Amino acid sequence: MLKLARYLKKYLKEVIIGPLFKLTEAVFELIVPLVMAKIIDVGIKNADKPYILKMGGVMVLLGVVGLCCALVCQYLASKASQGIGTDLRNDVFAKISSLSYSKLDKFGSASLVNRIISDVNQLQLAVAMLIRLVVRVPFLIIGATVMAFSINAKLAVIFVVIIPLVALSLYLVMSRSVPYYKRIQKNLDGISGIVRENLNGVRVIRAFSGQEREMERFGKAANTLMRENIRVGRISAVLNPVCYVILNFAIIAILYFGGQRVYDGSVSQGDIIALVNYMTQISLALVVFANLVVIFTKAGASAARVNEIFDETPDIADGEGASEVEGAPAIEFRNVYFDYGNNGEYELSDLSFSIAKGETIGIIGSTGSGKSTLINLIPRFYDAAMGDVLVDGVNVKEYKLEELRKKIGVVPQKSSLFSGTVAENLTIGNENASEDVLKKAVRIAQAEDIIERMPKGFDTFIAEGGRNLSGGQRQRLTIARALVCEPQILILDDSSSALDYVTDLNLRKAIKEETDNMTVLIVSQRAAAIKSADRIIVLDEGRIAAIGKHEELLKTSDVYIEICKSQEVLN
Repeated sequence: MLKLARYLKKYLKEVIIGPLFKLTEAVFELIVPLVMAKIIDVGIKNADKPYILKMGGVMVLLGVVGLCCALVCQYLASKASQGIGTDLRNDVFAKISSLSYSKLDKFGSASLVNRIISDVNQLQLAVAMLIRLVVRVPFLIIGATVMAFSINAKLAVIFVVIIPLVALSLYLVMSRSVPYYKRIQKNLDGISGIVRENLNGVRVIRAFSGQEREMERFGKAANTLMRENIRVGRISAVLNPVCYVILNFAIIAILYFGGQRVYDGSVSQGDIIALVNYMTQISLALVVFANLVVIFTKAGASAARVNEIFDETPDIADGEGASEVEGAPAIEFRNVYFDYGNNGEYELSDLSFSIAKGETIGIIGSTGSGKSTLINLIPRFYDAAMGDVLVDGVNVKEYKLEELRKKIGVVPQKSSLFSGTVAENLTIGNENASEDVLKKAVRIAQAEDIIERMPKGFDTFIAEGGRNLSGGQRQRLTIARALVCEPQILILDDSSSALDYVTDLNLRKAIKEETDNMTVLIVSQRAAAIKSADRIIVLDEGRIAAIGKHEELLKTSDVYIEICKSQEVLN
């Protein structure tokens, strides 16, 4: 948690002033038993009604001032905790956004969502409790003990004996419960993952009547979480009763030994009541302390999970910036190797080829041959393990990421749209795009009919993930979104799989005719979709099996011939 203490600097005023107000409230709280003792020993003993009313007024005044101090502290604690939570959440999100695909894969999306929401919420609570109670609780315990000694040193020895016993109970209980909190957070990650999978794949689950299976899977995860919570709950549940038993014995001891001293006149009745009140204050403070330990234990586990994100070193960082080399190929691979796990098992091996500007390249291969992996190296979603990837004659590692990715328009396999209007989705990469640019991109993407049928055209609202659109509509709009950026390089990663052959043909024809010298890479499983490309790269188990035109490959590449035979594309 100390690593995250830097977030307190911005709210240093609240962190300092808040506890001071709470400390003032605690001082008034410690004075109340003394006032009560005076009421008993002077007012009630002498039947002095004016004195009783006067001291009663003092008690009310102490209570009102203490309440005002508590409210001010509460306000400052809320302001600081919410502010720190917001700053922390923004920084975590920014860090997540800077991580490469490989780092995101390492954590998993469900775990990242939990860390930015649940774990940060736990840290917010810890900050609020830090301001409100961390100073007040020990001050009350120490202050009540000191006040007890000021009343009667012999009876105050009971406080000295009892407090270590309660502290030992706290230690024994909390030391056994701490390990459970980390496991609980991991179980929450698991449940979040199951929920996310079910929401994303709800149509598939229902199509295969898998609701019962998924309910059983969720039930197992929920039961595991329940068992962990019950275990830690059983341990924590022991704490309050044990503390109260010890403290009640202390009160009995005060009444027993104090009663004897009342008879011999060494202690007054008011003093006994004051000592009992101080013991009660200590008991309540220790219970609050126990809850604080739980809160900070959870916060410690959450802080460790948040720091794991902050400690993750981005493996893809901005270069210093570069200028393209005149006359260089649009894209060039030089002896490129790549493996996802950095374990020497390469998904891509020894790739070398170049693509001229304005050239249309088809990339084909069997499932798992490395097609998507290859094109992910161009915008630096991943970095090559060995070799060089160049864009306009410059190694992609020398570009600033924003500069590099502005050159490239990527249409991924999975069509991703966001909740908002059509225009907001299309202009994600080019917020200043004019309506003419939007219309041109939509026309090239064969999506004009989609916009025309929409009730509000470009201002029509799209549901989260584009759920109110068909698969083909989503694909055409994501292609239009990439074209709105007016990129120099357009990558279509199997992004026309939901389109019929006529629409797909018109799309490729429009891209060729209506874009100005744009380099186009088309990744596809269908030979018919790429056979008209200027050249075709055939991949086989992460290696280049052949490069050439459709007609040439039908004569020279066994891998390509086999693909075409299976799809009956032999002309």
